Amino acid sequence: METILKSSLMKQAEAPIQADHGLRRQAIVSSILADVFHGRLKPGQRLVTRELADRFGVSHTPIREALIAVAAMGLIDLNPNRGAVVREVTARDVREVCQVRRALECEAVRGACGRIDSDRLGALEIDLRSQIDVNDAEPPDRIDRARELDSRLHDLIARSCGNAFLAHEINRLKILFRAFRDLSWDRDLDLIRHRIAEESREHLAIVESLVAGDRAAAARAMSRHVMSGVRYWSLAIKRRPAAKNRGVAIAKENQTS
Repeated sequence: METILKSSLMKQAEAPIQADHGLRRQAIVSSILADVFHGRLKPGQRLVTRELADRFGVSHTPIREALIAVAAMGLIDLNPNRGAVVREVTARDVREVCQVRRALECEAVRGACGRIDSDRLGALEIDLRSQIDVNDAEPPDRIDRARELDSRLHDLIARSCGNAFLAHEINRLKILFRAFRDLSWDRDLDLIRHRIAEESREHLAIVESLVAGDRAAAARAMSRHVMSGVRYWSLAIKRRPAAKNRGVAIAKENQTS
């Protein structure tokens, strides 16, 4: 399952050089986050700009911008003398990220109520109901479909919230949110099936509240949805490969340099 997710992320991350600068930077950020969350980058490990530039086939500028973005999310430290160093990500970090996400997304869904496009909501409702009922699809297909529906709903709410600054903040952090989301689906198949159906019902509750024009109900449904993800995101962080001796050695080296 990790191979499936990694392949999908690398398709986004290693886009041609001709790609739009902003999209290219986002792809690099997504790839770094995936490597940190899956344990391919260890706590204490240094990220060398030159090596990353060679990996993605870009200049140093988008790499530096991507590292600044990842540092703003709290996943790496940028030090004047040591450069970028990977931080340890814990279940506590997950909880704190989700608390911020809940505040942003609940405010957005309240603002979107009464503004959001009814036709798009109707289409989402149909698609979510079909996702709940589908049990025979192959896991990669179900994950891709669940990812697409999740992104559609949250992006639509952010665009419709009526607050440009709030929408910008959600858009800035959604790469982090979705990296956690994708990590949580890198688990055994039975749990994936259960989570996708559960998440579809949570999304459906949000959509139904928006259709009804009930701001309070929409905010409650969004809050339940975000906090439900904490359990899965925390489990995913805990089950990553343990740091190897190399990672520990790098951390000690950084402390003494």
